[in-house]
Amino acid sequence: MAKKSGLGRGLESLLGETAGEITNGRDDVLEVALGEIVANRNQPRRNFDEEALAELAESIEKNGVLQPILVRRVGAKYEIVAGERRYRAASMAGLEKIPAVVREVSDEDMFKLALIENLQRSDLNPIETAVAYRRLMDEGGLTQDDLSKVVAKSRSNIANTLRLLDLSEDLQELVAGGKISSGHARALMRVKDEAERRKLAERVMKEELSVRQTENLASLVSGREGAAEAPKRQPVPQTYRRVAKELGTALGTEVKVRQVRGKNKIEIQFADESDLLRLVQLLSGNDVTED
Repeated sequence: MAKKSGLGRGLESLLGETAGEITNGRDDVLEVALGEIVANRNQPRRNFDEEALAELAESIEKNGVLQPILVRRVGAKYEIVAGERRYRAASMAGLEKIPAVVREVSDEDMFKLALIENLQRSDLNPIETAVAYRRLMDEGGLTQDDLSKVVAKSRSNIANTLRLLDLSEDLQELVAGGKISSGHARALMRVKDEAERRKLAERVMKEELSVRQTENLASLVSGREGAAEAPKRQPVPQTYRRVAKELGTALGTEVKVRQVRGKNKIEIQFADESDLLRLVQLLSGNDVTED
């Protein structure tokens, strides 16, 4: 018996035993007219590589569709659950019908199945994957731990992928389009200022910087930001300096007059207990004796 992948086990735990039987060969395969099929409205994949589709269409012209798509009935039509790339390529190849397995799939499971198929084939770009993860968590009630078991990815990988959604839309588009990698994007996120972040992204693309080079530059920029944001130390007023000098002369010790965390303080230095009693006598006019 063929061993199931971690992803297959995760899908089965998510959707139940039925999901594990999707491609087990026990379903009846029908020839369904392409005109009777509609795309999955919850398809997590937004960008289809036209060149890759053309290559698949050429293969289908020569060899046919080797793996049936999965559909469900929606009125008089069939809605794609998994296999939209094969459906599109079959249409490009001029096929009138495509092999399909018809299953009863709930609205809730539609998106999950489409996501798993795309993840198995590595068909999603990092932003599409992040959006899909977020939807699975929001709509499917999954935690990051649950999701890591479903897609056979580490929890840190899930968390890092989700962080990409914190990027501005224009930077997300660069990641989705392959202009910068997700590693570059995470490095850019160290820079808090949006303008500086975009400037660094442009430099990454122009100079074809590595992720490590981007991380180093991001650290430099964020360091400058931190320095710029640090509160400036207020200069000590001349009056404070003059009073400290006069008090020091009168008391015969070092005196500091300064502002600490918004509060004004006078600090008088003394050498020991006897010196402290001397200072108290000078300041209060009372003779304080030691116990």
